[in-house]
Amino acid sequence: MVKEPISIEIIGMGNVSAVLSGPDQPGDSNKTGVIIAHGAANDMNNSLIVAVADSLAAAGYTTLRFNFPYKEKGKKSPDTEPTLIRTWQCAVTHLLNNERFPVDRVVAAGKSMGGRIASQMVAADQMAVEALIFLGYPLHAPGRTDKLRDSHLYEIKKRMLFFAGTRDPLCNMKKLREVFHRLPGQYDLEVVKGGDHYFKLPKSSSRSADSVHRQIVEKCLQWLDPIAK
Repeated sequence: MVKEPISIEIIGMGNVSAVLSGPDQPGDSNKTGVIIAHGAANDMNNSLIVAVADSLAAAGYTTLRFNFPYKEKGKKSPDTEPTLIRTWQCAVTHLLNNERFPVDRVVAAGKSMGGRIASQMVAADQMAVEALIFLGYPLHAPGRTDKLRDSHLYEIKKRMLFFAGTRDPLCNMKKLREVFHRLPGQYDLEVVKGGDHYFKLPKSSSRSADSVHRQIVEKCLQWLDPIAK
């Protein structure tokens, strides 16, 4: 696997850091690119994001992980949605135009906020991708299962893969399954038993973080296979 630190220009806002990864031999790439956006409280170097990006790259996928501008500047509060959207769009353009690992189709993946913004963009025809992967979808604020962030999901006809932890305070499993019944497109769900919003397990668990990451990567590879062919 090859990792290349790069910089992506966000039109009118400067540059953000990113990492482009692919197989050791560029010719081994399967022409499918996976872009992974971070969540509100982390950045592109989050251990889960790195594990997914590196493992997919080693398996023949071109991957791109990037920072949103606020993280690049060391700020805690996320950018406005227009800025998050513009950053996503620039990341997609960069990946499609990269010459190191040429791709002709893109899958958008994201941790929490990063995935939510991507889904809103797809629903509004602001980004053309083959499919969506949610590494923990923020269906609602903690304790606010009466106010779901779900309305735009019913406009999406692309394939979607959801990862959810059974202890996630931002994604009630019962509510998520109710959402699934109304989705117009294909979807899949991979449950991390005992996982919280970051898929961390209780201290009493005998499973390691690496084991959880492997579960997520293996599901991603299985699910992406039909898209890559």
